Amino acid sequence: MQTQQTVRRATIEGLDIAVHQSKALTKAGALERLFTFAFRGLVYPQIWEDPVVDMEALEIKRDDHIVAIASGSCNILSYLSASPAKVSGVDLNGAHIALGRLKLCALQTLPDYESFHAFFGQADAKANIVAYQTYIRPRLDPVSAAYWDARRAFGRRRISAFSRNFYRYGLLGKFIGSGHLLGRLYGCDLSAVLEAKSLEEQRAIFDAKIAPILDKRFTRWLSEQPASLFGLGIPPSQYQKLSRDLPGGINAVLRQRLERLACGFDIKDNYFAWQAFGRRYASGQDAALPPYLQAKHFETVRSHANRVALHQRSMTAFLEDQPAQSVDCTVLLDAQDWMNDEDLTALWREITRTARPGARVIFRTAADERLLPGRIPAHILGRWTYEHERSRALGEKDRSSIYGAFHLYRFAEAGH
Repeated sequence: MQTQQTVRRATIEGLDIAVHQSKALTKAGALERLFTFAFRGLVYPQIWEDPVVDMEALEIKRDDHIVAIASGSCNILSYLSASPAKVSGVDLNGAHIALGRLKLCALQTLPDYESFHAFFGQADAKANIVAYQTYIRPRLDPVSAAYWDARRAFGRRRISAFSRNFYRYGLLGKFIGSGHLLGRLYGCDLSAVLEAKSLEEQRAIFDAKIAPILDKRFTRWLSEQPASLFGLGIPPSQYQKLSRDLPGGINAVLRQRLERLACGFDIKDNYFAWQAFGRRYASGQDAALPPYLQAKHFETVRSHANRVALHQRSMTAFLEDQPAQSVDCTVLLDAQDWMNDEDLTALWREITRTARPGARVIFRTAADERLLPGRIPAHILGRWTYEHERSRALGEKDRSSIYGAFHLYRFAEAGH
């Protein structure tokens, strides 16, 4: 029987396999092990890939089976708004599985949209804990319930985070909080950009208040330490790719991505900017919410919640157990940035075996690179068509703004 101990052990073992590529007694090996230690708990209270872009790329149909890395589950729940037949969410991190199952159970048990939005859209009221005890907890699976009922420092249960702004928790939430602290040390309130009334005002605020912080000597030194970006879920191997993406190194890359987040999209439509600069979602703005939290999608998402299954496994291991030609859409997030050539080949062998004709695969890379050519055997990759222009166009629409490139591959009906 699965317990919290077995879930934690599976998280540690899975992360060790995925991340550890260097010997322990080397600098690279030490950083890899520090990263996996930091990554063992909840990392992403909110996923940082734009599900609206995902759905446009995937062109989800009603008989589709979607297999996706779950992370914070904002993506897989948002896909339900397109009414796929089945969604399989996989993740190495047991905390992410517990969060996804909490969301699914809440969808099925909370009385209405208002209570669901209060729980996950606002996530900062004691009434949420009452709702958890009354509606969710009696129907939640035992392993997830044990996770949320477990007590942390100062004796508080994990579920209590939903009474104190859940989005300030997890590794990412704390990383964003550190960024706000750094801003205050230099006399800047990063949330000022949220008051802008136009893209022009967003630009002016960024140039006057945020950009100068990025030029500070301490900020530049801090960003050059690989461990400083662990809070973004960036392991050492991905950090190296990211740092080579622009001539100015990691500082230039971070400035470019933060500038796009602050200035590239209208604030009222960009919930990623609200999370980065406000550590919350906007009040009363449906467009500034993930699709699964928008009122217009609630009944559809709720009615399809039973179509989602979550699994604590790697993507490759999950696909190995699936029948041939059983998957229509595969969503890899940025996981391939972590992989060596052998792992990539094993993954794409299974993606290809399980792909139905016309299947779609999407993923993102930290750097602006194709990633796969030359690393996966031609007899495998040659069965897929890379949609270059569409990938570029979709990448420009990605409101999270933190990735170097978005990629879309489509499966051919016959091998080459």
